[in-house]
Amino acid sequence: MKEKLKKLIEREDKKNPYTDEQISEFLQVSRELVTNLRNELNIPNSRGRRMSNLVDIVNSILEKDENISERDLTQKVNEKGFKVSRHTIRECKKEIGLQKRGSIKKTNENIDNSIQKENTNSIGLNKPEEGYKAFKNIIGSEGSLKPHIQLAKAAVLYPPHGLHTLILGATGVGKSELAAAMYEFAKESGTISKEMPFIIFNCADYADNPQLLMSQLFGYAKGAFTGAEEDKEGLVEKANESVIFLDEVHRLPAEGQELLFYIIDKGKFRRLGETDKERHVQVTIIAATTENPDSTLLATFRRRIPMIIELPTLSERPLNERLDIIKEFYRKEANRTQNSVKVKNEALGALLLYDCPGNIGQLRSDIQVSCARSFLNCVVNRGDVMEVSINELPLSAKKGLLKIRNNRKEMQELTGNVDIVIHPDNNPMKMTPYENLYILPNEIYGYIENRYNELNEQNINQEAINHIIGVEMEGKLEDLMNKVRRNTRPLEKKDLMKIVGPEIINVVEKIIKVARWRLGINADDLYYVLAAHLSTTIERVKQGKEAKNPQLDKIKRDYKEEFEVAKEMVAIIEKELNVELSEDEAGFITMYLRMTREEENKVEGRVGVILISHGNVASGMAEVANKLLGVNHVKAIEMALDEKPEMALERATEMAKIADEGKGVLLLVDMGSLVTFGELITKRTGIRTRSIARTDTLMVVEAVRRSILPDADLDEIADALEEEPKYITKVATRKGKDKNKPKVILTMCITGQGSAQKIKELIENLVNEYDESVNIIPIGAVYEDVNIIIENIEKTNEILAIIGTVDPKIDRIPYISLENIISGNIEEKIKEVLFDAKLDVKRGKELKVVDILDSRTTIFNMKTSSKEETIKKLSELLSENNYVDESFFSSVVDRERIGSTNLTKGVAIPHGDPAGVIKPGIGLGILENEIDWDGQKTGVVALLAFDETCIELVREISDFFHEEGNYEKLKKSTEINEIIQLFRR
Repeated sequence: MKEKLKKLIEREDKKNPYTDEQISEFLQVSRELVTNLRNELNIPNSRGRRMSNLVDIVNSILEKDENISERDLTQKVNEKGFKVSRHTIRECKKEIGLQKRGSIKKTNENIDNSIQKENTNSIGLNKPEEGYKAFKNIIGSEGSLKPHIQLAKAAVLYPPHGLHTLILGATGVGKSELAAAMYEFAKESGTISKEMPFIIFNCADYADNPQLLMSQLFGYAKGAFTGAEEDKEGLVEKANESVIFLDEVHRLPAEGQELLFYIIDKGKFRRLGETDKERHVQVTIIAATTENPDSTLLATFRRRIPMIIELPTLSERPLNERLDIIKEFYRKEANRTQNSVKVKNEALGALLLYDCPGNIGQLRSDIQVSCARSFLNCVVNRGDVMEVSINELPLSAKKGLLKIRNNRKEMQELTGNVDIVIHPDNNPMKMTPYENLYILPNEIYGYIENRYNELNEQNINQEAINHIIGVEMEGKLEDLMNKVRRNTRPLEKKDLMKIVGPEIINVVEKIIKVARWRLGINADDLYYVLAAHLSTTIERVKQGKEAKNPQLDKIKRDYKEEFEVAKEMVAIIEKELNVELSEDEAGFITMYLRMTREEENKVEGRVGVILISHGNVASGMAEVANKLLGVNHVKAIEMALDEKPEMALERATEMAKIADEGKGVLLLVDMGSLVTFGELITKRTGIRTRSIARTDTLMVVEAVRRSILPDADLDEIADALEEEPKYITKVATRKGKDKNKPKVILTMCITGQGSAQKIKELIENLVNEYDESVNIIPIGAVYEDVNIIIENIEKTNEILAIIGTVDPKIDRIPYISLENIISGNIEEKIKEVLFDAKLDVKRGKELKVVDILDSRTTIFNMKTSSKEETIKKLSELLSENNYVDESFFSSVVDRERIGSTNLTKGVAIPHGDPAGVIKPGIGLGILENEIDWDGQKTGVVALLAFDETCIELVREISDFFHEEGNYEKLKKSTEINEIIQLFRR
């Protein structure tokens, strides 16, 4: 097979190499097998094979005309036989730039050489890179984690004392393990003395007591607060000339972050209570967080940490590494018990494939649970081999069995059909910081053995002993699992309250007490899904809508006990919320109760859900649905606008294999053109699919809620979503229009993130009063292909109107200005749109950027130090020269609070309410020194005073700054005529 693969690749068109999917069709094998064989032969993927040829062609064209636009460059390349997009050309130009600069980031080999040189030259080390052991024990250090570890090494070796580092990643991905390895590497490399301690502090431990947290970290002076009877050294001082690891740093209050960045800047700090004495310290900070640093850390602190390392989740890492991790954890348990461990092939497959939201940490605890259960069997049966079968795995891990069918060939390649046996090797066990979160206490195995001997001496029969120890041990295992669940809970209850409201939370608190008392159900497992379900139910009741439960007769017949409890719960809901609910609602609650009760005893597949969107939409909707329901179920795929459908289909096919648990997969797509994916996926894989277009967040939540129910059926879910009144028209069809197309209104501003989002929020309820089927989609004019985006949306949707701050000038689509919302005329305009009345739409004249560039509103070598100061100065210039009124500045500030206005690297385009614009203009600041703009270094700021007629200006500015080299040329400009000439090219 390898020879066939090599010959096929040798004969391929070098300009358009075969993808793994195409090769698999030629050879009649799975795509996974092709990928594995190609990797074994060290053959790059299709993009890598094409890049070397592409670089040569692009280089030759650029040598003749270095100012050629990307559009023209793409056209010339494709004329030479390639089939590439502008995105590919842009990536190619970046690669050429890296080669010309000799960047150390070009390849991992270059990074290795750079670090080796740093070791031997800059620090004077004589030990070769291979001699360092700090990172050797991290599985994947030479695989998927190699780039991350190279960054970690570079951070440690950077003179004189290393770089402060922020490690990002979800719970359980190995952040603390990487931090500990960095500390060991610092000792090995001589960056710090071997005697220096590794100081570890979890900011969450004292998050509820900020004063105690600060005193632990920075120490305190005698009398600083009640109980401070003597001076005390803080952890920062203990870490002097060494490394401090701050886990969950997002829990550090703002005051603490300010003190840390003062330490980073000045190397000085004061203990709590000290006023006149500054202490000096030299400490390297490694911080870790599971949260988005842009929203949880102060910008002043964040930008002083130069090295950011983001670790992948377990699902993003290759399966061969996951297998090595599993083997390593079983090796540790073999050493702890001094027993060999035999893992059955079926159990191994489940561990490799199950959804593991707690990542490596949860995998560790699940393996511990399986070992504890198998150890009990081993003791009772007086064996010396702990046998782990599927029965010993926790329920969540057992569900991996449901995915083996779609991954059988890959499993065969990876594990064969054999069991693995791991023997104790007595290698020392090194514990990483906080690893004890995921492991059972060491005495658990001793407890099982001692308890067995104790009961055996009492002449209790073996079956009874097994039962007694089993019950006691399961309690300990449940404690461990609860600890892991708490650590990976996706949504805090206080955050859930903001979504569903306090009344719903109050009722849920009361009814789950009934469930816990009557059925012994774990309340946490039920809390989130009941809250989401009840919120939807009450909303429907208020609208006079009734949901029928198609399985009600079966539920009443088969689940009598749960149904009686559900009726009690419904009675509480009716009383507390003053509503009347039908017997069908008791049936729905029964299904949730049954789902929770059966969870510990039954492995049942769920209907998979995949969300596919154009642009950065799917991940956000999936995250909302997963967090709201307390699951990790819906998968997201986001397509670039210029991505080929074949590539997107390939990704969707692979995701379907992951999502399928034996009951099929529901595809929720944002455009009708993607509906055909389902049929193609079924043809390729045999997985049953249903597809639904015109997706919004509410539909995603509803789809996930239904898919995780017991007895969930793919067709029933799809039919219910398609028939749900929320998603179908309620008013008469507009004449002359395609009644089968979903209706949409586009809201539009410059970026698609500010005013467009706000307009959507403002008009959503108003639109739904007249037609609930209308979706509202925010888009940005700044995207160079905004007309193409609108055309693509129009292919599968009926665009009723565009409402916003920028007019795209599409004659066939009515445009409504933001001024209509402000003036109170929006309701009439919405009615006109929905009922096909004629709109009075005025279009403005077209301008060019050169028409509005003004030396009076342009500042060269601008000396500002913050975003706020820059906006204020440019706003003042625009106001002084009669481009904007006095309200414009505050509207720009309000817009900045909504989201980032970064355009490209080094460029920001802040903008405000068009109502404050007197005439179109630009306040242009070319900064002497780059400033922080929402986490990005920015050297050019264009404050756009644009009204709704300025769509072409927005496109022109976007095109200009996306062209390679224009930013640098603009930075070098010293007078307005130079800038005008740049825009005229």
